[in-house]
Amino acid sequence: RSVQVAGETAFDLRRAAPRLPQTHVPAGFTPMGWLRELVRRGADELYAHDRAHAEERLQRELAVIEDKGFCGYFLIVHDIVAEARRRGILCQGRGSAANSAVCYALRITAVDSIRYDLPFERFLASTRDEEPDIDVDFDSGRREEVIQWVYDTFGRRNAAQVANVISYQPRSAVRDVAKALGFSVGQQDAWSKNIESWHRIDVSSDADGTPDPGTPPEQVVDLAGELLKTPRHLGIHSGGMVLTERPVGEVVPIERARMDRRTVVQWDKDDCAWMGLVKFDLLGLGMLGAIQRTFDLLAEHVGERWDLASIPPEEPAVFDMLCKADSVGVFQVESRAQIGTLPRLRPRSYYDLVIEIALIRPGPIQGGAVHPYIRRRLGKEPVEHIHPLLEPVLERTLGVPLFQEQLMQIAMTIGDCTGDDADLLRRAMGSKRGLERIEKLREKLYAGMERNGITGEVADGIYARIQAFAHFGFAESHALSFGLLVYASSWLKLHAPAAFLAALLRSQPMGFYSPQSLTSDARRHGVEVRRPCIERSQVHADLEPLDPSARSEGGLSTGLSACTHREQPPAGLFDPDADHRLEDHRRDGHHAVRLGLTEVQGVGEPDAERIVAARAERPFDDMADVVRRTGLSVAQMEALATAGAFDAFGISRRQALWNAGYTDAPDLLPGTAVHAPPPMLPGMSDVELTVADLWATRISPDTHPFEHLRTLLQGEGVLAVQDCPAVETGRRVRVAGLVTHKQRPYTASGVTFLNLEDETGMLNVVVFADVWKRHRRVLQNAAGIVVRGVVENVEGATNLRAERIERVEVLYPQAAQAISRRHRSRDFR
Repeated sequence: RSVQVAGETAFDLRRAAPRLPQTHVPAGFTPMGWLRELVRRGADELYAHDRAHAEERLQRELAVIEDKGFCGYFLIVHDIVAEARRRGILCQGRGSAANSAVCYALRITAVDSIRYDLPFERFLASTRDEEPDIDVDFDSGRREEVIQWVYDTFGRRNAAQVANVISYQPRSAVRDVAKALGFSVGQQDAWSKNIESWHRIDVSSDADGTPDPGTPPEQVVDLAGELLKTPRHLGIHSGGMVLTERPVGEVVPIERARMDRRTVVQWDKDDCAWMGLVKFDLLGLGMLGAIQRTFDLLAEHVGERWDLASIPPEEPAVFDMLCKADSVGVFQVESRAQIGTLPRLRPRSYYDLVIEIALIRPGPIQGGAVHPYIRRRLGKEPVEHIHPLLEPVLERTLGVPLFQEQLMQIAMTIGDCTGDDADLLRRAMGSKRGLERIEKLREKLYAGMERNGITGEVADGIYARIQAFAHFGFAESHALSFGLLVYASSWLKLHAPAAFLAALLRSQPMGFYSPQSLTSDARRHGVEVRRPCIERSQVHADLEPLDPSARSEGGLSTGLSACTHREQPPAGLFDPDADHRLEDHRRDGHHAVRLGLTEVQGVGEPDAERIVAARAERPFDDMADVVRRTGLSVAQMEALATAGAFDAFGISRRQALWNAGYTDAPDLLPGTAVHAPPPMLPGMSDVELTVADLWATRISPDTHPFEHLRTLLQGEGVLAVQDCPAVETGRRVRVAGLVTHKQRPYTASGVTFLNLEDETGMLNVVVFADVWKRHRRVLQNAAGIVVRGVVENVEGATNLRAERIERVEVLYPQAAQAISRRHRSRDFR
């Protein structure tokens, strides 16, 4: 009777699932009544011109929410977002929340699902028993304020963050196995850094089959391979928080996190979901912080206040800039793949940006959707629909299915599926058993297609597309949410490049490019960047007038306000007025960017704050006065001297470095420091100044390293990056530059993409597997390279297909000094 007894004594853990905490509701309202009132207030304002049309959709959504008893969930998310906005923290809901008109009315998301015909079932189906998933992005620099407000509001015992199981990846597996087998720390580091793949442990070898000296031993490789994807440790979910009416600890064990004032449950997010613990995703997004910092800088230095709502929508000049693939630093469309697509797609509207975001993803690339869409976009291929009934569904993507929502609408339109059935399809996408789940709806889909007169090969073709689409569907609601930030960041890059650069530097680490690459791009757009200065620099990068009259003349006002009066461009993709508009708006002629003190290596934020506070009391007299009043160490003083921060004292960098060694006695009384006159030291050459800048700040504010080599390279017939677009396709050339990125997407069949940068711009270099194997050691270690290859100019996008790669300093020994060892590319991220 063991089975019988076990059944009688078994306890379903989910019976202990806690309820959500109660939210504050004004007197006279029930929770559902208060939610309806909040939605009514928002809808009256946001749908003022079409209130009747929106009412039916809103009431249908509210009925599902009430039937499911989810009103408390929506009220909590509304309260969190409202508190963030009250504090001036930029935030935006994304993901499937954009499918809900209720979320739009509550201002949780900025995307109007009614306008874009997004199905509510993608967000919340009537068959769904758990709360919907609302992801809210906050300014990553201030997200902790929101998290702590949630802890304080709902109680430390009733709120905790979700854990995340961290699995072994190739590098961590190699490192831990090598450590367990007793190899030295140096060997562990060398072997793990030599791993190039995020998915498997590659045993590198040269073209002739000679093993790489940095390859780990066979025993390490075999054991590390067994560890891949197994749990390594427990971490904190990026932003997931669970809230409960009774203490969380009564349901799941909790523990203190290593981060101060945080507690974490000991289950991962999947276990929490199974148990019925409701998770709220409070995510951090660096670009939101950069945009807010740009707004703050404009308000402080220019006197103009901007926010996401006041940015002029769909301004032609913004799209002119993006059509030229001028998107370094811009949200989402700054990768080399996106930059290569922008000149071909040529976006002319906000929805074009949404397509751009969704198109360059592993799924659409694998599904073969990229090239058909671009050909149709450029008029090189007729727009054809799978079936006439699907024309309304696929019209906005030129007959090419790109989004999860379109898959759901296809099933509902020609397969007579309900919204709940369509939601099952949505859940199948991305699932490990997606095909099996779709197969369960096969009969229903075929029956519905037959009722609509679709049979035989046509029906089989549609079903095959649905199956294929299950592997790569991307949410339109997600792309719509991100599209708003793409446009906002592009607008700021165009109209306030100095403030945008300063904000990006303040927001590091974030984004695709290093501070050096961001600075070089801003300089190419006419932004003046100035070195750290002990008398002028603030804690972080800031703006300063180019001359005393610049501020009184209005700063950016003329350029920013004029942009709202532009006429619409002519119809079509190509706009003859584009160059004129870009010339009008691209440059900020009134402000320069002054690097902050924290840009200097070894100078932390507390140190920089002490310097600024001491300077506010009275100006510094000399270097000894700086040390006496701030307590900086010799190493910090030497770093500031190398960065040129003491140029304002009228001494050279070498003199400042010499003096730094005599200023290590901060307890001396004023006027009693020993002032040993420095010897007659030679000044630094231009190359040495650039190397010093890169060593001290990783940024060369006025000179790119390859500017020093340009005459030499031209003499050898090596082209600059800006010369490549004018070269005919198929011609072999040599191009030199710094390697800023190495990428090897798993969809690229072993192809590696390099980003090559010189003083004139950036170039995408395509390295096939055989070329990588021949030149792997150079590509792994060299900072600057010369690439011989074939130019490919296609529809405005320029690539170089590499054939031979060499170090710059091997070909030209004179280059060794100009290429700083401090330069590091961002590899395989």
